[in-house]
Amino acid sequence: MASSPCGNSNFDSGLEIKTRSVEQTLIPLVSQITTLINHKDKPKKSERTLAAIHRVGQAVSVAVGRFVAVGEAIAAENQELKEEMGQACFEARRAGDAIAQLTDVGTVVPAQSDGRVTVFSDRTGMVKAARLLLSSVTKVLVLADRIVIKQIITSRNKVLVTLDHLERVSTFQEFVQIFSQFGNEMVEFAHLTGDRQNDLKDEKKKARMAAARAVLEKCTMMLLTASKTCLRHPDCESARINKDAVFHRMRCALEQVIEIVTEARSCGENKILPASIYNGIKDFKSSVEALRENLYSLPPQSVGSQLEALVERTEDFTDSAYTSHEQRQAILGLCQLARQDTQQLVQAWMEAQSVHAKEATEEIEVGILKTCQSVSDLRRELHKVAVGRASDLLKVHGEQLPLRALKASGAEGNLEAVAEYARTLTEQKEQLVETCRLLCHVSGTEPLEITCIHAEETFHVIGPQIISAAQTLALHPSSKIAKENLEVFCEAWDSQLCDMALLLREINDVFEGRRGDKRPYLSLPRPGKHSANLKTAKAVKLDAEEQTSMAKLGLEIRLLSSDVDAEVEKWEEQEHDIVRQSQSMASMAYNMYLFTRGEGLLKTTLDLFHQAEVLSEEGLQLCSSLRIFSTQLVDEEKSVVMVEVEKLAALCQQLQMGAKTPVQGKTATFQKVDSSIQTTRGILSVVLSLLPLCNKLNRKYKSERSSLGSPQGWRERQDASTPVKEDAALNGKNSNGFGVKSLEQHMATLNLLESK
Repeated sequence: MASSPCGNSNFDSGLEIKTRSVEQTLIPLVSQITTLINHKDKPKKSERTLAAIHRVGQAVSVAVGRFVAVGEAIAAENQELKEEMGQACFEARRAGDAIAQLTDVGTVVPAQSDGRVTVFSDRTGMVKAARLLLSSVTKVLVLADRIVIKQIITSRNKVLVTLDHLERVSTFQEFVQIFSQFGNEMVEFAHLTGDRQNDLKDEKKKARMAAARAVLEKCTMMLLTASKTCLRHPDCESARINKDAVFHRMRCALEQVIEIVTEARSCGENKILPASIYNGIKDFKSSVEALRENLYSLPPQSVGSQLEALVERTEDFTDSAYTSHEQRQAILGLCQLARQDTQQLVQAWMEAQSVHAKEATEEIEVGILKTCQSVSDLRRELHKVAVGRASDLLKVHGEQLPLRALKASGAEGNLEAVAEYARTLTEQKEQLVETCRLLCHVSGTEPLEITCIHAEETFHVIGPQIISAAQTLALHPSSKIAKENLEVFCEAWDSQLCDMALLLREINDVFEGRRGDKRPYLSLPRPGKHSANLKTAKAVKLDAEEQTSMAKLGLEIRLLSSDVDAEVEKWEEQEHDIVRQSQSMASMAYNMYLFTRGEGLLKTTLDLFHQAEVLSEEGLQLCSSLRIFSTQLVDEEKSVVMVEVEKLAALCQQLQMGAKTPVQGKTATFQKVDSSIQTTRGILSVVLSLLPLCNKLNRKYKSERSSLGSPQGWRERQDASTPVKEDAALNGKNSNGFGVKSLEQHMATLNLLESK
């Protein structure tokens, strides 16, 4: 049975545990049975040992009885599984009874005196009963898991039927009525698929499920506005094209979800993971390093062929019109170096084979090291090119010039201008699509490859949809619905750019070996340090509905923490206290975002409140660092910084007090969670406004110090010419605030699918 916690070949070979919930259910049972089988078989058994074995055996028997009762109830409700489930339950009950009988040793005087068969006298019988029990219980769990799959399929079918009705409606009244039903069905589908996604053990399937659910989430709002636009302007061809594309994409995403949960093979399955350079390099290095163990496992020519296949994939980089001449030459040069090193290795390899060498010679060892180093250098260069291009594109597209121009031209009814800016957007789309393809080559893990492919497909689809929406608005410039529709598609484009920025950060983390455990401050607070006020608090988890409510806030936290990290990277002094403390806060906030998705290190609300308390302390430390930093500033600059510092201090104190305040009851706990995350969002917004300002001032005064002499002399000259007005600075008068543009307008249209 593949990937089971038991790993026993006697299990039904058709059973494979694919979800964490099934695996976690089996682990305690495996532990108890292992205890019974592995007890120390001493000649003398103490009463304590006998009683313990008796208790474990009886506990297993009782637990199996309850478990079987649930299985039989499931069988009664699902006729198609009744026979299989009934047989599995019968076997489980029989095995449980056998274990209870074999462990009924609590009152046994030595086994020889009464001839009774027990776990001590029949070890083989216990092993057989244990195997039968684990096999039958696993089968019950796997059969029960089919019910979950059936629920997802049933939910999908309901959504498809309603989707068909929506596509055919002809009046606003009918549309509103059916869309309301559609929304409710999508919420149910989102909950079921979200739970399934988190339960899957296969990371590739999780990534594919996340991509399909992201499409459904974004398309729901697009479907609403595209359908309304088509109803308002039924004779408009561009409106119809726009609407048809949304419906088609939703159906494809729904189908992909079903393929994942049922493990069906589609004709597009092979396109999911094209051969990436990262995987090619990994396989090539494995083949080369295997020579240390066996010189005769492969023909020498195979390594050369493997390298040529790898070099051929680099053509995606070298053939690109957007790759600079210097980058192209660097890649070609590294490919040639890898060829030379591989050729030298093959030559040494063939010489060793000719003399029937039993192990790798010194020449082969040198060849292995040089070849692996050259392909690693090639990987590093390709990573630099892909990530550098993606970063540059994100900076350019962050200005949203073509989108703003398309909105303005459409509102003016200027079809010629719309066509011109549509060409610009199409070119940007092609750049983004190609860049996603390059990122896929260097992503480093299969789940990230899948995310890159999803990003590529999203840009490829949304670009033309924005253009068709702009054309509709240009044909009907006074239409509020057409204007709203274009806005929704532009926001989807912007959202995908934000997702790409996060993807870029994850790819960098993998490349630099930081994935999963970036910095020490990601850890939970040490026991005892922050828990004085939580002795009576109860740790609880958010349910699916509460996580859905938290999703919007969580997404804002994610975006803000990413922005803080981006600003921090711009500082030259990475060890500066402001940088360190800001990084720490961003990472803790990211943990809180993962909590809203039911993922990450924070498992319960108690963990979240611990983390909020630590984050607030770090924020107050940052305030101290900023106050020290402000002492070198002149009046106006100091005033601006101190206004933001006071805001930050107040928010940190608010978060700290909230985290320390005990609450009782589910509603109060949820409100405390909501308040903690909202306050954290406010804290990150202030930090984000301070970082670029302080970085600019830090560089400015660092430059002036070097040109004007010692810092002390410079400060004295500043003091002599400009007296410091401490009170005015603290009062924050004439401050321009340096606030960050609120994310509210971008998040207001998040639909009902915004889930885990």
